[in-house]
Amino acid sequence: MTRRQAMLAWSAATIGSARGGSRGPVRMVSVPEGGLQPQAAADERGVLHLIYFAGDARHGDVFYTRSENGGAAFSSPLRINSQTGSAIAIGTIRGAQLAAGRSGRVHVAWNGSAEAAPPGPVNPDSGKPGAPMLYSRLNDAGTAFEPQRNLMIHSFGLDGGGSVAADSESGVHVAWHGIGAAEAGGKAAGEARRAVWLAHSEDDGRRFSAGHKAWPAPTGACGCCGMKAFADRQGNVWALYRSATESVHRDIYLLGSHDRGRTFQGKLLGRWDINACPMSSMDISSNGRETVGAWENRGQVYWTRFGRGPGAAGM
Repeated sequence: MTRRQAMLAWSAATIGSARGGSRGPVRMVSVPEGGLQPQAAADERGVLHLIYFAGDARHGDVFYTRSENGGAAFSSPLRINSQTGSAIAIGTIRGAQLAAGRSGRVHVAWNGSAEAAPPGPVNPDSGKPGAPMLYSRLNDAGTAFEPQRNLMIHSFGLDGGGSVAADSESGVHVAWHGIGAAEAGGKAAGEARRAVWLAHSEDDGRRFSAGHKAWPAPTGACGCCGMKAFADRQGNVWALYRSATESVHRDIYLLGSHDRGRTFQGKLLGRWDINACPMSSMDISSNGRETVGAWENRGQVYWTRFGRGPGAAGM
């Protein structure tokens, strides 16, 4: 089974849960047009939303399609990025991510191409602009995506993949890890300066707050590792990322917010000492009652429940 097939097979299996019914048999379905780096989500109505990448890995495009019959047929694809070639798919970590928010509205965030996208924030250490953290959402009519926007303003050095989460009300949260302007040129260097940044919207993505550090603890962030943000049905916002403390402590941290993304607490979930970037990913999912996160360490996949119930992470 390829990753493209696995993604759609998993999503098709979750549609029954999204509708509140029992799960049907798992089917393997290919991503339309041979798309790369697929991301899929089933909303509460059972609609399967899918995004995928096409084109040159350094400056390609992200497309959206949906299926109302479990992947048997898909709608005509819509290009998400409003500027041609303004997305990247370098490596396996930096692909676009999506979230289905209120009334099934689709929100997408992705690492912009430094070659094709409007310039991102200037790196004060080099004096050159970097890649932007881009966002777009499906318009009110559901017929096209709105013009892309860069949400990375007060940080620089975008590398590993960013993420997006949307709740069942009007909250949308775009997260990435980068370096704050205050940390430029200081004694600290490299990944130890990095932190998770968040831009927050309370009106379905129409407007976003200026990006700010989600959690002030000086853990660093593993530069080319991914991260994952997720909003559950209770309005809690969760994020998983890998640290880079002293360049060797590549630990997994959970960030949790119980006030719809306004403030976060952090908790160490798993340790891994390695003087290298493992280019790892993580994921979060929910069945409406429980939220579960998974990550990789030392060649193994670990998982835990989030929240305060028995066996949960306890945040």
